[in-house]
Amino acid sequence: MTFARFTLAYWCVLVAALLPIVCAGIAKWGTFSTPRRDGGFDNHEPRNWLARQKDWRARANAAQANSFEGLPFFIGAVIIAHQLSAPQARVDILAFLYVFLRIIYILMYVAGVPAIRSIVWTLALLVNVLILFVGYR
Repeated sequence: MTFARFTLAYWCVLVAALLPIVCAGIAKWGTFSTPRRDGGFDNHEPRNWLARQKDWRARANAAQANSFEGLPFFIGAVIIAHQLSAPQARVDILAFLYVFLRIIYILMYVAGVPAIRSIVWTLALLVNVLILFVGYR
């Protein structure tokens, strides 16, 4: 019996799928030990609690939403590239670059650096388009 081998690009899909969870963790960082009545994390109504956050916590939550929004296109691009038998090394490099750019994007979002964040977002989108078409013949 043989098992399919995960490519680096597939591992990148896993990492990209975990990035929104990391963003949520950043938004909630340091609030678990504070009682809910004093503004600590409210696990009874986590979305309402996150919606009331300000500054870097609100930006981390927005980065979480954007990470979820970008995920389907990335997953689809990687799968399509594999189905088209694109050169694996190119797909792997581009997928790694996409994840790297998304991590930078999250850092810029949380830090409140909108101009650089937007540039990095655009670069990640372009890399994703490249992944989609790398197997095109």
